[in-house]
Amino acid sequence: MLYALALIIGIVAGLRAMTAPAAIAWAAWLGWLPLGDTWAWFMGHWIAVAIFTLAAIAELVTDQLPSTPSRKVAQQFGARLVSGALSGACIGAVAGVTVGGLIAGVVGAVIGTYGGAELRGRLAKSFGKDLPAAIVEDVVAIVVAALVVSAVL
Repeated sequence: MLYALALIIGIVAGLRAMTAPAAIAWAAWLGWLPLGDTWAWFMGHWIAVAIFTLAAIAELVTDQLPSTPSRKVAQQFGARLVSGALSGACIGAVAGVTVGGLIAGVVGAVIGTYGGAELRGRLAKSFGKDLPAAIVEDVVAIVVAALVVSAVL
């Protein structure tokens, strides 16, 4: 089950790179994700919550800008892989399977990056513009992230 959750949080990272670690940080801070006795203890600190939350909000805003590069360019893609790896590893750390969670998170990030780009492109085409598709993707990423961290309980 944890591997599936790590894969799914990786998919979220592929959709929105900072939403996944923000959700993990909030879950750890709220006590939903017991990371206190693991290497990932820092994710539950209020500073991590603040940093990842601000980064997630900034990403939600900048994603709407026409100048934002594709998620498939090296820098954007790399950020999604790192985010998926961190988020998946945190979920895995709960059960002592950090490496397995990390791998699942990276695989999920690849799926989310390419699958999300394809689906958003199709949605944008059906809407006739990108903004509604971007908003749908934002909502999906936030809701799925919330469901994943609440399922770890």
